[in-house]
Amino acid sequence: MTAASENWTIASAVDAARARALLARLTTDAGVPALDRARFLSALGARLRRAVDAGGADLAVAAEADGKLRVALDGPEPWQDTLVCPSPVAGPLPGLDDAPLAEAVLGADEDTAAVLAHLAEREKLLRFHREELHQTNQGVLALHAELEAAALAQRELLDAERAARAEAEKARRLLTFLANASAVLNASLDHEDILRRLPELLVPEYARHVDVWFVDDERVPPAERAAASVTAARTGRPQHAGPHPGDLPGVDDLPASALFPDRPLLCLPLGARTVQGVLTLAAPGERFDPDTTVMLLELARRAGIALDNARQYEQHRDVAEALQRAQLTELPATPGLDLAARYLPATHGLNIGGDWYDAFPQPDGSVLAVIGDVTGHGLRAAVIMGQLRTALRAYAVEGNGPARILTLLHRMLRHQQPELYATCAIARFTPGEPGVVWAAAGHPPAIARGPHGEVRVLEARPGIMLGVPMAFSYEEHTLELPVGSTLALYTDGLVERRSAGIDAGIDRLAQAMGALGRSDLADLDGAADALLKPMLHDSEHDDDICLLLCRTTLDLE
Repeated sequence: MTAASENWTIASAVDAARARALLARLTTDAGVPALDRARFLSALGARLRRAVDAGGADLAVAAEADGKLRVALDGPEPWQDTLVCPSPVAGPLPGLDDAPLAEAVLGADEDTAAVLAHLAEREKLLRFHREELHQTNQGVLALHAELEAAALAQRELLDAERAARAEAEKARRLLTFLANASAVLNASLDHEDILRRLPELLVPEYARHVDVWFVDDERVPPAERAAASVTAARTGRPQHAGPHPGDLPGVDDLPASALFPDRPLLCLPLGARTVQGVLTLAAPGERFDPDTTVMLLELARRAGIALDNARQYEQHRDVAEALQRAQLTELPATPGLDLAARYLPATHGLNIGGDWYDAFPQPDGSVLAVIGDVTGHGLRAAVIMGQLRTALRAYAVEGNGPARILTLLHRMLRHQQPELYATCAIARFTPGEPGVVWAAAGHPPAIARGPHGEVRVLEARPGIMLGVPMAFSYEEHTLELPVGSTLALYTDGLVERRSAGIDAGIDRLAQAMGALGRSDLADLDGAADALLKPMLHDSEHDDDICLLLCRTTLDLE
């Protein structure tokens, strides 16, 4: 509902000014904000000027009961606008002639001042926000720089951690290889086997090619060796030869080898006490890695120790075997008794020097066949074996029987070698008597084969081992041996294997004895070989072996 309304005719600029002034006063009294009032009056003034220029127009003003002020201008360019007034417009509305022009001009300045003040406040607020935005931008830039620095530091830490992990993994891998390679090299006492394993361990990861040269090897003269190898052998220091310096820890640099000008070489001395040879490695790539070189230096040192141990072992083994063989008896030719013996040294390990056999006549014409085994191995066992053999012969010359001889040997060993033991079996054959008297000291049982192929293991309980720290007297046993019978005396190396017990080996030997035919026994040496073949199966054995076969015959002359 309209509370009050008025129509004003705008015919001249004065009318337009009066209408503007009246509406300025009405909106001011109604509490219209200065900025809204200025916008309204500015738009109204522009319309009124165009209306005057066009010949005039009517302006309708209505104050609504809901607090709205409606203004409508007709004419060539109709226009209308509505203002929301905080305070109601008091009616009736003034006429056009009621508008004082002077006040209108002053009122317009007040409106302009209000607008300018509003603008100044806005500009101040804008400057504040602009400064705040600038500071925010500076903070964002600083934060961005800090984040970038933190990200860079984190990347550097991650890179350092990756590098440290890579170094640790590399070190672990090198140490693992060194430990495994050392175990492989030290597991063998065979000089040639160690030399064969070195290239297998190092090629192709750590070397393209491996060569081992021993200074006492005359097959390849030093003049045909790389100069770095000769220098390493002469000085005892590791040498590197390549187109460029290696700068490797603990290694001297030399010019490239004339034999291998484009290939870096690493020459490492071998030998625990003196330089016995040189391990020469060709680089797997363009150069040797420093950390890997440290590992290779240590591996060469350990390989030198392993080679030294192998050489000492071989020398010790050769001496022990030579002493062992020198003390083995040449079997006597005895009427009524054929003898054949075999001695086989251990095929690996230092397990030689303790087994022996012997056969010799006594003053009464009987023949003693002896088999024995000294505990322990090597040179000392061979020496003790020789002492036992000599003492046994001395006791036998006095006419002692097998049991008495063993008792005297036991007493001697207890007093002279209290930490050493031995097993022994003695069989006495008397010409013209169809039997054998025997005694044993902890030795594997003898096996007898009758003339018709029947086999018997002499399982009578043997006495204790010789040298056990207790007094003991051995007993003699008698066994009937018809003419054509064969008695086998042997050491445990023939029947004992790690994969099976000694009883299984004794059973196998008994079966092999029973499988011998008359033609086999016609040549007792051939029979010995025929027994060894199924027992050893052409395989390696880790203990030395003695076998002594005794066959009774009719020839008593």
